[in-house]
Amino acid sequence: MTPEYLKTLLARFKSGEVDEGAVVEELAKFSFEEVGFAKIDHNRAMRTGYPEVIFGEGKRPEQVAEIFVNLAARNEVVLCTRASGEIAEAVKKRFAAAVYDNLSRIVMTPPSKKERVGEVALACAGTSDLPVAEEAAQVMEAFGSNVKRLYDVGVAGVHRLLSHVDTLKSANCVVAVAGMEGALPSVVAGLVKVPVIAVPTSVGYGSAFGGIAALLTMLNSCASGVSVVNIDNGFGAGVQADMINKLAVKGGGASR
Repeated sequence: MTPEYLKTLLARFKSGEVDEGAVVEELAKFSFEEVGFAKIDHNRAMRTGYPEVIFGEGKRPEQVAEIFVNLAARNEVVLCTRASGEIAEAVKKRFAAAVYDNLSRIVMTPPSKKERVGEVALACAGTSDLPVAEEAAQVMEAFGSNVKRLYDVGVAGVHRLLSHVDTLKSANCVVAVAGMEGALPSVVAGLVKVPVIAVPTSVGYGSAFGGIAALLTMLNSCASGVSVVNIDNGFGAGVQADMINKLAVKGGGASR
């Protein structure tokens, strides 16, 4: 539940549109709602500023659909990450306005009409890393941040990245997504005065060990200002970057 949802509920009670019993029933779900296979955390947006986000892998399509519609009744933005086509179809049967992107594998409520704020630069090393990069980008946009996408700017052709230095420097935060040896975040962090969130991907040949090589490179970066999320965790990077961006906007932006 968001503050706006609760204000609307109380206004409806004040106008007589809903009775006291309906308000009590809704507030009883404020902590969480038990639906048998899940406890839906309706209070998360009030506590953290972000609603509960559904992780689709391992869940049956009908389970995701049930959680999705319950969250959508009380939150403007609802996301399910790692959603298969079958999950998207099940959600759309219950919530026709849902939007599915098969690159990022996110199914979500329609984009908010609220104006996005600030700017996050998203640097993606190669086309094979795009699913993870787009997961981060769409999470940031869904929660209200402007995103500048810089795709295919890996270190094998570093001049491609250097052609976007002005964009990197003007952002409040940079998300750098890379597989293989994972060197991109270190290069980016050596160019900017803002936080860099490194996202290792599982892209690479055998000695990449499913992203472990990139993860270790990023954790051992000699550049300052680099933080690292888990392998393929575009969602985690997107939320962290959105938080940093909004703090920068609130404080007047990062120093250049």
